[in-house]
Amino acid sequence: MPYEPPPYLAELSLSEIADQVEQRKLPPVENWDPQKQGDSFMRIAADGSWYHEGDPIRRPAMVRAFSGLLTRDDKGQHHLVTPFEKLTIEVEDAAFIAVDCVSKHGDLAFRLNTDDLVVAGPDNQLRVAGDPETPAIYLHVRRGLEARLNRSTYTQLAEIALETGGDDWIVSSQGALFSLKS
Repeated sequence: MPYEPPPYLAELSLSEIADQVEQRKLPPVENWDPQKQGDSFMRIAADGSWYHEGDPIRRPAMVRAFSGLLTRDDKGQHHLVTPFEKLTIEVEDAAFIAVDCVSKHGDLAFRLNTDDLVVAGPDNQLRVAGDPETPAIYLHVRRGLEARLNRSTYTQLAEIALETGGDDWIVSSQGALFSLKS
């Protein structure tokens, strides 16, 4: 059965966003301890494109399936984990790209390039990096993995910050406050 992407983020209510987050059943890779280790020969480029042995992975459903197996360890190494093997994967910047953002009832929801939805908050914090010339904002997704906000999503978040926090560049979501200043 082909994968059908969910509706536009702006069309969803906060409860519908929460339902979609809950419906995404991810494998319990953090509970697996595979003995076989190796290299996946895969790479996630800075723009969010996935490659295997240098060739792009063009099927969004495959990228979505692999993304559910991703983890990042304390040393910053990314892995694809199955019950049987743990394979390294090269990630140039972040494992995901946040491609859309919306504020609903004071909470911030993000859509990733894999169509996953993430609501920012204490468990999914926003982190500012870079410098004033080239700022970068990252959203914690899961298992140590982050999404970098693309330019349009950064602009959406900046507009929300100006509307709600004025010149302080502060946003809040699920009771957590985040400064967008570096």
